[in-house]
Amino acid sequence: MKPSDTIVRVYRGAITESTHRVHLAVVNTAGTLLHQAGDPHLLTFARSTAKLIQALPIIESGAADHFGLGEAEIALCCASHNGEAEHVSAAQGILGKLGLTPQHLQCGAHDPYHAPTAQAMREQGMVPTTLHNNCSGKHSGMLALCAHLGASPETYMSIGHPVQQLMLKAVSEMASVPTNQMQLGIDGCGVPVFGMPINKLALAYARIGSLDELDATRASACRRIIAALRQYPHYLAGSDRFDTSLIEVTNGRIIGKMGAEGIYALTIPEQGLGFVLKIEDGNQRAMYPAVVEALMQLGLLQELEVNALASYHIPSVHNWQGTKVGYIQPDFHL
Repeated sequence: MKPSDTIVRVYRGAITESTHRVHLAVVNTAGTLLHQAGDPHLLTFARSTAKLIQALPIIESGAADHFGLGEAEIALCCASHNGEAEHVSAAQGILGKLGLTPQHLQCGAHDPYHAPTAQAMREQGMVPTTLHNNCSGKHSGMLALCAHLGASPETYMSIGHPVQQLMLKAVSEMASVPTNQMQLGIDGCGVPVFGMPINKLALAYARIGSLDELDATRASACRRIIAALRQYPHYLAGSDRFDTSLIEVTNGRIIGKMGAEGIYALTIPEQGLGFVLKIEDGNQRAMYPAVVEALMQLGLLQELEVNALASYHIPSVHNWQGTKVGYIQPDFHL
């Protein structure tokens, strides 16, 4: 298949108004490329898909146990959450166990992703805090690791900080990309972000689910993260979010994580598979339709699961009056 053939179409009426090109890599724990579309070696940033891997040092170091982090809090460390009440409460809970406050979070503040929560806050005159930031769980986890290491919390976002060095090392090892070959940038929340070929990110996701060839400490940490997300999928994203729905609909058989600029990574632990999909132009509206379509074509979703995810597969396009004026549909064959 030519890369130009791997697209998602946006229809308005009977006309294709826009198209989005798709790149895909599916690998096993040996890194063997099993399925592909577009450029399976495309170099891009992992963005928030790296959060599951970044959470590993929080567990491996003993920080999670030292501060008594529960499984919901572990799940939140991996999250790009909605800023709903339970997400805010969990982030606050982590900080409380550290003896810290929201002022120690350097991720910045933004309105909750969850529209009803954001609207309710506006009506009550409430101003969003760093706790509402979708990355507050990750940053709270970073501060837990920081406290356990006895490192300064003031510079925890710097790439030279021990926290970020441990996270870089974990990502490097899981993806089999040497640290000196990892492309580094700054993520939306201010911490380092990791650039690598999408097949390498897929390898990291294959490994985090299947545990093949991992040492006992890392395997235990991976196992705990997978178990936490299966038990508390709402803390990974929240209401009306694909990441949460995918875990719930598949009963934890498939665990996926979105990232900004149209990147999606997932693991299928029992099959030892890692899957990464990237929308070339970064438009998120094409991402979930492409993910569901690819999973369907690969035979990784059951019919009932496909039906349950239908609103993500071919979503409607509405105008400001709420009238359906089009739809988004994947148009590719793997």
